[in-house]
Amino acid sequence: MFNLNKPIPTPKLWGKKKSQQRRSPFFFLSLFLLSLIFLFFLTFTSIPKSLFSSSSSKTTALSLQFPHCEIRISGEKFLWYAPHSGFSNQLSEFKNAVLMAGILNRTLIIAPILSHHAIALGSCPKFRVQSPKEIRVSVWDHVIELITSGRYVSMADIIDISSVLSSSHVRAIDFRVFVSSWCGLDLDLACAKEPNTQPTYLVDSLKQCGLLLSGVDGNIDRCLFSVDDDCRTTVWTYGNDEADGALDSFQPNEQLKKKKKISYVRRRRDVYKTLGPGSKADSATVLAFGTLFTAPYKGSELYIDIQKAPRDSNIQSLIKKIKFLPFVPEIISAGKQFAVQTVKAPFLCAQLRLLDGQFKNHWEATFSDLKQKLDSVSQTVSRPIHVFVMTDLPRGNWTGNYLGDLAKDSTNFKLYFMNEEDSLVMETAKKLALAGHGLRFGSSLGGIESTDTVAKLQKHCAPHILRDKLLFIEETICSCGSLGFLELLYLLQIYI
Repeated sequence: MFNLNKPIPTPKLWGKKKSQQRRSPFFFLSLFLLSLIFLFFLTFTSIPKSLFSSSSSKTTALSLQFPHCEIRISGEKFLWYAPHSGFSNQLSEFKNAVLMAGILNRTLIIAPILSHHAIALGSCPKFRVQSPKEIRVSVWDHVIELITSGRYVSMADIIDISSVLSSSHVRAIDFRVFVSSWCGLDLDLACAKEPNTQPTYLVDSLKQCGLLLSGVDGNIDRCLFSVDDDCRTTVWTYGNDEADGALDSFQPNEQLKKKKKISYVRRRRDVYKTLGPGSKADSATVLAFGTLFTAPYKGSELYIDIQKAPRDSNIQSLIKKIKFLPFVPEIISAGKQFAVQTVKAPFLCAQLRLLDGQFKNHWEATFSDLKQKLDSVSQTVSRPIHVFVMTDLPRGNWTGNYLGDLAKDSTNFKLYFMNEEDSLVMETAKKLALAGHGLRFGSSLGGIESTDTVAKLQKHCAPHILRDKLLFIEETICSCGSLGFLELLYLLQIYI
């Protein structure tokens, strides 16, 4: 019989005993860590990949944005550089760029003529210069300003390089044509007649492309190699017998090292061995230099020492050809016209820089030397002596100095000069704009013909303002001085 007073046993439930056990503190810690990992995964997938990309993924992204970066169907490779200072320095750098392009078998990107004081290099002898990267960025920003303000003038608009290119293996392309194709931009839209009316996206894209080609983010495989060796560490040579990497004869002295706390060592390096076939630089589509300025200094050269190439007849011939590069026919014609139709007699050309930099501190010595030269010439030439004056000092400031005295002495001297507003100057400017010599240097980039690009640029990007046109005509007039050549101190030049 059943005992009704006996308590009924509770049925046994699976897991009941386990659930009642006290959980370990590691259980909650694990749960917390799993939550953090899950949240991090969700956050990471929402962040742009560019923030976490490696150099290789950065290269891929840039290659997609600038399709010509790695694709070279025609095998064409380019060289660009960053000029600086005034026209004389820029012309010297252009010649060196032609030489480097010839040695390295690259298509030269022809730079524009920069405003005189827009870009400063610094002092190589004092080892105080802008880095190549800094000067490339500065030049690019200034070029954008020239384009958008209608003041862009190519070096090839002023200097005739057709004979050099036609008789050598050097190739060239206008900077605007290159940028339009390389950056994938309608650069003609930037050449608006009214300043500051360009689309914002276009200017921003130009700046972005400039940062890429300036090497701000470093080199990009098969796309860009930026040369960051400058005059503080390197003197470029080519094909000589000295050991590559040998010490240059000019080095910073101990006093300068201590005063400036520098430790630079200048070495002589063969540019072909360093940047030519077989080097990492050779695989890049674009080779970007900084400045290519050089000058003799203390028995050496500041940056480029390639005076001859005895083992390379092509480069030896190129060195001779670039030694003298003439102005384009429109400028030469204007200079000859002034000499023949205005002066009409043998004349001297006095080139006086009086307001620029250190020259403004040497008026007395400059005028003294000029007077001595004129006194010497007057002993062999009948009077009045015809003098063409090329100076940066406005005529209104000639009073009270030697130029004013010469102007008053009409018995012994007859002075000639030009102004920006002269009809010959204005007519020449129009002819140069119509000629568009620079844009004749087009090219094929990655198999894409640039004919349409050149046509649009020729239509919309002729300069509204032709800077320094007077300077170029004056230089040509001086070359017509038929009585010889004399050089005065303080960079005063007299063609007589």
